[in-house]
Amino acid sequence: MIKRQTIGAVDKIDFPEFGLFDIDCRIDTGATSSAIHCQNISIREVNGEEVLTFELLDRKHPLYNKQAFCTKEFTQKKVRSSFGIEEIRYAITTEVVLFGKTYTTQFTLADRVKMRFPVLIGRKLLRQGFLVDVRKKNVSYNKKQRS
Repeated sequence: MIKRQTIGAVDKIDFPEFGLFDIDCRIDTGATSSAIHCQNISIREVNGEEVLTFELLDRKHPLYNKQAFCTKEFTQKKVRSSFGIEEIRYAITTEVVLFGKTYTTQFTLADRVKMRFPVLIGRKLLRQGFLVDVRKKNVSYNKKQRS
């Protein structure tokens, strides 16, 4: 039997690979995949290989660090919004930390500048052992603060 961890409607998540911690996230059981706000997304060729370059978060975000990240490990994915509009996004796989446990999951790189939360957590990550209780918030973050 898999032990399920209860998570609330919103929380804070860590992205150790990018040096980002306590990033606000929205839990969305209606979304298949997870997304993170990015800007300056581009593809360039380095030594004959395509490299995806991007900046995480927005210039107005307090944790924005102007750092450009690069990866050769990326895909393109068709994503449909809640309004039914399809778009092609780049997707990366990275590690995140919730409740002190590390999870490997895929994030699409999205323009979420008009959204309240820079990160959206979808069902693919939630299937790794989470139950959602929309009455709660910051359950993982509060547990981290007590440790």
